[in-house]
Amino acid sequence: MAITITPEIKDKVHEAMIEQRKNFCGTNGQFAKMYGLSGSAFTRIHNGEREGVLSPTKWLLLAQEFGVSLESKKWNTAKTDVFRVIEEEILFCKAYSKARICVDECGIGKTFTAKYLARTVRNCFYVDASQAKTRTQFIRSMAKCIGADFQGRYYDVKTSLKIHLKTMPQPVVIIDEAGDLEYQAFLELKELWNATEGFVGWYLMGADGLRAKIERGITNRTVGYAEIFSRFSEKYTRIVPNDQRERISFYKKLITDVLSANNCPAEEMNRIVKRCLTNDRGNDIGGLRRAESLLILS
Repeated sequence: MAITITPEIKDKVHEAMIEQRKNFCGTNGQFAKMYGLSGSAFTRIHNGEREGVLSPTKWLLLAQEFGVSLESKKWNTAKTDVFRVIEEEILFCKAYSKARICVDECGIGKTFTAKYLARTVRNCFYVDASQAKTRTQFIRSMAKCIGADFQGRYYDVKTSLKIHLKTMPQPVVIIDEAGDLEYQAFLELKELWNATEGFVGWYLMGADGLRAKIERGITNRTVGYAEIFSRFSEKYTRIVPNDQRERISFYKKLITDVLSANNCPAEEMNRIVKRCLTNDRGNDIGGLRRAESLLILS
């Protein structure tokens, strides 16, 4: 099936690209490299050209990168309690070149918040570790993410990555799904932190698997885990309460805040919130992905 990208979508991608460019301190060539574009292609799009510059598939990928919806309905951003906590921590790490770890439940908006901040905060970068699990993939993915050279010899790519990070004003790197990193890739975090101490903010995010990975490594005295935990403040940020009554109250507010931001009618909101408080696993509470699906169906 052929992919059709309308002129309206291309215009939205162009607008989002120009806004994103304002939040990156590097050159146009480096910015283009972050999104797999040549410098000439970026210049042509920037100057208003559309036809014949990129393939439909590439326009689609850029739309996904910049959060441009291909549908008429747009999922509005809600400044939930989760959003505020993660935003505050990431901005702290950026301002003071510190490192933190956020370990919490799935479906509460961690990834959405991280991607939003990466699009709207200057020199804030997002890396999805679930797509770059090995050491080589991880370093190359991060280098591409910040506009550094990501091809060539592994050692050269890593060196370029460190130099670029240290020469940027107050960068912060968000590594999502950090629990998916293989051991050798996870060890690279210590080297990167050591090489950029005082210059770069770091923020790891994940679910219980990330916590289990770190604690198991520390318990087994596996090289690197205790050192990385120490460098990342020796503390996990958790937003969802453990007490069941408090959890229910938290999720009710979280889901209500998101539905309200997306103009959900009051009668539908009550129904969706109620359905989200249980799922097919029994007593567990459904998160925002379930709420979004139910809102679409409604």
